[in-house]
Amino acid sequence: MLQIGQYGFHFRRQNDAISMSSPNDHEPPSAESSDDLKGLEILLVEDSWELGDAMKDLLELLGAEVAGPAATTAEAERLLSEHAPDVALVDLHLRDGELSHGLIARLHEQGVPVIMLSGSFEFPPSPLLEGTTVLEKPVSEAQLLAHLSPLVTRKATR
Repeated sequence: MLQIGQYGFHFRRQNDAISMSSPNDHEPPSAESSDDLKGLEILLVEDSWELGDAMKDLLELLGAEVAGPAATTAEAERLLSEHAPDVALVDLHLRDGELSHGLIARLHEQGVPVIMLSGSFEFPPSPLLEGTTVLEKPVSEAQLLAHLSPLVTRKATR
């Protein structure tokens, strides 16, 4: 478990899933890390500050370099203009009801693979989402590794 943020929430890898708990849980923090995603550059777009920070911590523990989390498409576009990532993890529903379809389309145009994260699969099908991997939250570490590890291998062979 890793403590995240000023609000006292905790990130827990329980049953291999990313979840949050209240500060009433008193488990010692773990400092396990690996190089499973070493060298992979990830753009993280998530409007929940707590979840975004927890995901960033996990991805960095796995060796990735993470830009974000960005809570809006404008923030994500700014990060994207600074550096093109190897992959983007993008929440569908962003701050203030914003949808990330346009950002996903731009990432596809730039050849950036997209893994869309959503707490709900109740959204209309869109041609913009073709070629996008969709994972339902909560996302497990195993799910992330299954989709991100091949990108590490692909990057290493370029």
